[in-house]
Amino acid sequence: MAKAPWSALAVPLLLSPVLPAATAAPRGNAALPPPAALAGPATLSQTFRPGQRRTTGTPPAPGPSPQNGRTSPGRAAAARPQQGTRLRLNGLEQRAAWLINGAGPGQPGELWLPLEVLQGQLGFSSRSRPDGTLELEWFGRSQLVPPGEQQPLQDEVAVEVGDLLRASGVGLSVMGDALSLSLPPPRLVQVRSSRTPGPRRIVLDLDGPALVSREGEAVALDLQSDPSQRQALQGLGLAGRQQEDRLSLALAGRGTAARVFTLGAPPRVVIDLPDSGGGAASGPSPAVAFDPRLQSLLGSSVTWDRRVLPIGDGSVRLNVVSIDPNSAPLELRTLRRDDGMEGLSLLPNLARRWDALVAVNGGYFNRVRRLPLGALREDGRWLSGPILNRGALGWQPGQLPRFGRLQLQETLIDRNGNRWPLMVLNSGYVQKGLSRYTADWGPWYRALSNGESAVLVRGGVVVQRLDGSRLAAGVPLAGGDMLVVGRGGSVPPWSEGEPLQLDSRPSDPLGSAPNVIGGGPLLLQDGRIALQGASEGFSSAFLSQAAPRTVVASDGRRLLLLTLEGVGDAGPTLSETAVLLQRLGVRDALNLDGGSSTGLVMGGSHAVKGRGVSASIHNGLGLVLRQGSQPRQAGWGNDAMVGGGDTGS
Repeated sequence: MAKAPWSALAVPLLLSPVLPAATAAPRGNAALPPPAALAGPATLSQTFRPGQRRTTGTPPAPGPSPQNGRTSPGRAAAARPQQGTRLRLNGLEQRAAWLINGAGPGQPGELWLPLEVLQGQLGFSSRSRPDGTLELEWFGRSQLVPPGEQQPLQDEVAVEVGDLLRASGVGLSVMGDALSLSLPPPRLVQVRSSRTPGPRRIVLDLDGPALVSREGEAVALDLQSDPSQRQALQGLGLAGRQQEDRLSLALAGRGTAARVFTLGAPPRVVIDLPDSGGGAASGPSPAVAFDPRLQSLLGSSVTWDRRVLPIGDGSVRLNVVSIDPNSAPLELRTLRRDDGMEGLSLLPNLARRWDALVAVNGGYFNRVRRLPLGALREDGRWLSGPILNRGALGWQPGQLPRFGRLQLQETLIDRNGNRWPLMVLNSGYVQKGLSRYTADWGPWYRALSNGESAVLVRGGVVVQRLDGSRLAAGVPLAGGDMLVVGRGGSVPPWSEGEPLQLDSRPSDPLGSAPNVIGGGPLLLQDGRIALQGASEGFSSAFLSQAAPRTVVASDGRRLLLLTLEGVGDAGPTLSETAVLLQRLGVRDALNLDGGSSTGLVMGGSHAVKGRGVSASIHNGLGLVLRQGSQPRQAGWGNDAMVGGGDTGS
């Protein structure tokens, strides 16, 4: 089949077969090599599988998955595990993996749910300890989850929460591959507020626990309220709308920074709103209008192609946004939080923060610790270094990106000429040995594992030695500081006053570009399939997983941002994705984080949600207006959004 240039295929809403099902890559990717061994022995007791979105410390050999039977003491394994990919929360359905293990007569069994579902759709709060233990809390009930009990479930990290949910009155039922969780909606008893300098705290007293979910600039609570209570919320800056047993609260433009959590005795939902200086909201937020700046560019500088294509035994819904970086008034940039590398955000909020007209999710991250797992470089500064020689792309404004695999080779040279290798830079990927952290990590460094030690280097000289207790409490990082952290028995050997010199070199020229983002695996390079996931540290299970995908690519002339979702199934495998893109004339392609993280924001509208809900992510890629570039304004109102956003999942 001849390869057509991408622009020849860019016809909006074209529904035409491009890849015959007979030529698609098989879903069973058994021919891929086994995962490469990870460098450095383990120093923490935990489970980890390379390539799965979870690193709670130094990665040891793979451990058991929920399917292989974590069975609590005194709870004998009974019936065959039940699992599925559909989840109903008080009747609202979404795509999410779940597993019930060990259920039988008189035994309700373990319930494993993705951490993203617990945090984003039920309202769980979480924080991690230095040893990787996860602390969960929901309406006053708490649960400690050691690293070994944070298990992979498809492409998500899952924890067992059956006892906690049942103790809170949540009902569970299974029909086919659908798990239903139901909780009688409580009554809103009263609304209270307090103001300290800065934020406003709003407390909702309930007569029972409620399901709490975040959706962009709103928070939804499954509860019953009356008009006077909604009027009180309105006066506090929360515009409320009651629909049956669900109360939706618009956060009045402050959703990005708002903090929502629950407390017990009595059950409470607490909303901390940053001071916006604008007073109360005037009403529920209107539907998001399609940004007229983007609308004026569609069909000329920007192409948005949406189509359904056959792949394997099913179909894939493809969204492609493309620009010519040499001539378009838009340029590619990284999207991330302002306050350092720790923390997650919703993609629409990242797009809004950086005024990105188009945005997709970016690289991998540790959902438990909310830390990056891969390269992120911005304006010549390494915010987070690459890991595992994984796929990456580097670019400078006005040019096509360069694709490849990337390592950062760093060593410290002491006064005697001895060279000390550094494992990672500003990364949540914890390795035995020495690692480096700078102020780009954030204003503070706190220990990521037990038994750490460190030296603080300022102006090329060691100015302070730090033990584990100091690191656990937190060490401030100022501009120009370098914190060298030792893990797994590795102790920085230098005394105060000793000079140290840093030698830092990328393994590929793309790492010298001012902007870099990492993902993996690399799918295509120079028009050839380059999928070598095992060499990038991805497991065979990850490589054969069918899931929604996000890809950044080039056809040799245009920059492409793509999302791929299954139509009626989980989505394409990585091999299927690579073959499809090659047939479409793509020259270079890098897989980014996928699954529930997959997302596309077009002109302010969340057009694609990987599994039908907004998931928190660490970073993203966006198309922003070049400095001094301002497209003409088109006359579009609230009904301006065209085409997009039906994920069908």
